[in-house]
Amino acid sequence: MEPSIDNEGAELPDDEAAWKEATTFAGAVCQDIDGKFRPGQEWSVEVLNEAGKTIYFIFISSRRMP
Repeated sequence: MEPSIDNEGAELPDDEAAWKEATTFAGAVCQDIDGKFRPGQEWSVEVLNEAGKTIYFIFISSRRMP
């Protein structure tokens, strides 16, 4: 998957709304993977507050087992 950064972000009322938005986004991305996510790849989404501090980090990785 190609890296991308959203430099604009979105204004949300609180951390709970940010968590819901992040998990909804992550779920949509996972549904759209459609076999393109391969063993050894990683994907993540990071949620920052208005001060630029990370408040949530969702990380998905895959590996082939021997």
